[in-house]
Amino acid sequence: MKMKVVVLERNSLGTDIDTSCFDKLGECVQYPVSVAEDAAEKMKDADIIIVNKVPMNESTLKDAKNVKLICVTATGVDNIDLAYTKSRGIKVTNVGNYSTAAVAQHTIALALYVLENMSFYDNYVKSGTYGSQPRFSNFDLPFFEIEGKTWGIIGMGNIGRTVARIATAFDAKVIFFSASGNNNSSDYERVDWDTFLTQSDIISIHCPLTDRTRGIFNLEAFQKMKESAILVNVARGPIIDDEALYKALTENMIAGAGLDVLGKEPIQPENPLGKIKDSTKLIITPHMAWASTEARIRLVDEVYKNAESFLRGEDRNVL
Repeated sequence: MKMKVVVLERNSLGTDIDTSCFDKLGECVQYPVSVAEDAAEKMKDADIIIVNKVPMNESTLKDAKNVKLICVTATGVDNIDLAYTKSRGIKVTNVGNYSTAAVAQHTIALALYVLENMSFYDNYVKSGTYGSQPRFSNFDLPFFEIEGKTWGIIGMGNIGRTVARIATAFDAKVIFFSASGNNNSSDYERVDWDTFLTQSDIISIHCPLTDRTRGIFNLEAFQKMKESAILVNVARGPIIDDEALYKALTENMIAGAGLDVLGKEPIQPENPLGKIKDSTKLIITPHMAWASTEARIRLVDEVYKNAESFLRGEDRNVL
């Protein structure tokens, strides 16, 4: 029997990436963009759904009587009602570790951008100020080395461990906090929450969003951090209280932050972080850390393999 395959958010993979492999799975329709309101109509005849962020729950799936497999083009499956899909006998797959290198690289880039005050010095040259000064150099805005600093990591999974290795290559001391309480990595020192906050010079967030981690970086946490500390979040936005971070940055509780994720995405007009225009204090990128060209190619290939395995009667990355 020929399968009907529906790709709901083809453009979320990037229009520069070839997704024609999905056509090999059966009769395939690829929609550039979909939202919850129009997804049900698009999916009603589907056997296989390939989706990124559109909610997959009773509301969107109730009329999709033929669905047998949902392939998520991501690691996180927050948008999937797994209890409902299980009740329907619908298998769900995801893709892990495809973006580890990309996210780790972006973590370091954000940290260095803030630590080295890159925006200030780039503007200093391009504004003509550098060319008009008598000195060959300028370092009026101090910047600091990673060597000898303490790099704190919350979330010592694949990405966290990769960042830890890079930080160690910079001769930083790495410590970590286990939000779940279950990670006992022997490679790095595990510390309690207060020690983590008070000792870290750079903190990077790589943990999942759970009841334990939601809003864990609140005003109380920022008050315990060093005034010279830098915070980087490439995990999930709600792990940080955006209002508290705004207060921490504008009142100099911490030195700076680099964010690839926010409480609500895209950034909302009411988010106070949007008011901070000083990029030496705060840099925000649009949830792109995962999306290197290589990572997206790997992602498409892995999603295809998940679906191909299903068609052969084999489970691959089934949740």
